[in-house]
Amino acid sequence: MGLQQNIQSEPVSRLTLRKPVTISPNETLRDAIIRMREQKLGCAIVVDEESKPIGIFTESKLTQLLAQDGLQVANDSIETHMTQPCPWVTTTDPIIYVLEAMQLKNMRFICVVDDEHRLVGLTGQKGLIEFVADHFQGQVMVQRIGGNPYPAEREGA
Repeated sequence: MGLQQNIQSEPVSRLTLRKPVTISPNETLRDAIIRMREQKLGCAIVVDEESKPIGIFTESKLTQLLAQDGLQVANDSIETHMTQPCPWVTTTDPIIYVLEAMQLKNMRFICVVDDEHRLVGLTGQKGLIEFVADHFQGQVMVQRIGGNPYPAEREGA
């Protein structure tokens, strides 16, 4: 099968899912920023008490807030600055839904939920790139999520 057919027929569960940074709506931007930095992830998913995504807070939103309001926004509630609704797909949806959601919402990250709409992971640009790279093995080299970006030994002379 070709890449286009695979993207239209393969389920989202075939993509590499990242562990999301989650935060409750009553926590602060500072809490979200600390967790995002610790996990080296560009977004935090705001979840309710049942782990259902209700909003997303991204690095680009943080940049806008800092430019407008300065550092004092760090103590604001994340609920006041999260983007709603949070874009999501289910594990059984075709991969094309991820691409469509990214284009429609102009976002790099898409939540992946189970059948009860509870958050199970995060995908987006990196997950799609890895899927494409796997389709063209030997022609495209991609650094895997969680992999070491630096060689273990010095190369060359």
